[in-house]
Amino acid sequence: MSRLFIDDFCGKTYHLRLFSVYQLRTKSLAADVRASFILKLEAWGQEFGGDWVSLNDKTSVFYFKGDAPQANIVALQQWPEVVSLVSESAPPFTVSEIANKQVTIQGAMFGSGAASIIAGPCSVEDYDSMLGIAQKLSALGVRALRAGAFKPRTSPYAFQGLGEKGLEILSAVSKETGMAIVTEVLDPRDVGVVSQHANMLQIGSRNMSNSALLKEVGQAGVPVLLKRGMASTIKEFLFAAEYVAVGGCDDILLCERGLRHFDPEVRNIFDLSAIALLKQKTGLPVIADPSHGTGRADLVPSMMCAAAASGADGFLIEVHDKPQNSWSDADQALSVESFAQTLPRLEAVLSVFEKNLNPILAK
Repeated sequence: MSRLFIDDFCGKTYHLRLFSVYQLRTKSLAADVRASFILKLEAWGQEFGGDWVSLNDKTSVFYFKGDAPQANIVALQQWPEVVSLVSESAPPFTVSEIANKQVTIQGAMFGSGAASIIAGPCSVEDYDSMLGIAQKLSALGVRALRAGAFKPRTSPYAFQGLGEKGLEILSAVSKETGMAIVTEVLDPRDVGVVSQHANMLQIGSRNMSNSALLKEVGQAGVPVLLKRGMASTIKEFLFAAEYVAVGGCDDILLCERGLRHFDPEVRNIFDLSAIALLKQKTGLPVIADPSHGTGRADLVPSMMCAAAASGADGFLIEVHDKPQNSWSDADQALSVESFAQTLPRLEAVLSVFEKNLNPILAK
C-alpha cells in the first residue's frame, strides 16, 4: 500500500509507503506447535490488514508487512513463542546496549582499560620467516599475531595468499610461540576451515557489507575483528557489527582503517574521530589500523599514539623483519626495530588515559 506524493517544486512523483516491516524470531518450535503458532500469527495480522511471510517451512524468522498499533506490537512481543520482534527501522540496538566489553584472545586483552597490539606481516610467506617475525614480536610482549592466508587484492594478478597452506603455517607458529592467530576470511564457505586455525576471524574492509559472510562468522563461535568499509558511514559500520552480534557473537573488535579519498600522499584518510565516536555509541572495543589508515610506515608510529589519545583499545599493525622483501603492502610495514622504538611512546600515551598496554612490555 502506498500513496502518491507530488513534489510541486520539481514536478516529480513519489510513492510514500504507508506500512511498516517487522522481523519476528521464534524459539525452536515442534512442527505441530509451529503450525498452531502460524495460524495465530495470521489471525493477528488480518486484524490490521497485514501479511506475514516466512522464508521456508523450517525457519524461525517471519516478516510482517502492515501497520499495527504499537500496543499490539508490544503485546505480540510477550507471546511465549516469540524471541524478538524488531522494526526494520530499528537502530543497531544489540551492539548499542553492550557496555564496557572486554575481548580476550590468549592473554591479549582489548577494552575495559586494557589495550593490546595485533602485529605481524601482511601475508603469510613461508614458515621460517613467519616464525622468525613471531618470535621477535613475542619477545616484545605481543601476544596476537596477524597475517593473511587468504588475501583480497585489487588486481586478480596480485599475490592472493597461500590459502590453507598459510593457515597450517599459522597454526604451527602459534603452537611454537603460544601467540593467538588473527587472520582474514573472505568467503562464507571458508569460515569453518579458517576457524579451525584462527583465534579471531578478521572481516576486511571490502567485506564489511557482505551480509552472508557476517552471518556466518557470527555463528562460528570465534571472536571477530570487523574493519570499517573504505567508504562506510558509522551507522553502516554498526549495522555490520549488528549482523555478527545477532548471529550469536558479541566478542567483536571494531577496527578503524581509514577512508578512501582523493589525496595521493597517503593511502587513506585515517578517521580518528570515528574512534572517539564509536566509543560513545557502543561498549565494544575499538581498535585502530594506522598501517592501512596511512599506507606509510613513517606515519604509523605517530598515528598509533594519536589513535591511543582518541580512545583506541588496541592496534592492528603490519610488522615485517625485512619490509623491503614483503610480498604485499611493503610501504606500510614497520620494521621490528621501528615497532620496538614506538612501544614506549605508545605506553606513555595510554597511561595518560589510564589504560594499560597489555601485555606489559618485555624489559
